[in-house]
Amino acid sequence: MAQYDADLTGDWVFDPAHTRIGFSARHAMVTKVRGAFNDIDGRIHVDAAGPASSSVQVRIKAASVDTRNAQRDEHLRGADFFDAERFPEIVFTSTAVDEVEENTYMVVGDLTIRDVTRQVAIPIEMLGVERDPSGNLRAGFEGTRRINRRDYGLEWNMALDAGGVLVSEKITLEFEISAVKVEEGAASAA
Repeated sequence: MAQYDADLTGDWVFDPAHTRIGFSARHAMVTKVRGAFNDIDGRIHVDAAGPASSSVQVRIKAASVDTRNAQRDEHLRGADFFDAERFPEIVFTSTAVDEVEENTYMVVGDLTIRDVTRQVAIPIEMLGVERDPSGNLRAGFEGTRRINRRDYGLEWNMALDAGGVLVSEKITLEFEISAVKVEEGAASAA
């Protein structure tokens, strides 16, 4: 990785075709439902000499939620969950980036869902940096973080006859990010 240290400094954009920002939740206490957002815009500013000066911003269109079930997706877009008509974006803006181990970072920032903002710390691992066939410098990142959806006003639930609830309060956020460095004369990420 040392050969890329200086090359890492600069601005990077998420490649939406190769990036997944999703979630998983327990359903009916026995299975998991996974979903993702299809309309995301992410930007990273990297300062390789001082990761603390780096920053991340992610904007997600709430209406782009996709769980591979149209009825469930409409419910998630509605007032019981994301209320995408009133709150069209989910936004994360970092306030600190700390390198906790080589290629492992704690990205702390403000996550806003439904106009509720809370600070979260997201552990992110940088998987590598490579030139792609188009000549773009591309970096891969992965991470997960559990949050309580009720902290963001996502309160809806249904009690089950046998006890428990239909949808877990704890949600695991899942990040699989491919970011392309903005370079003079480089090909586009698409």
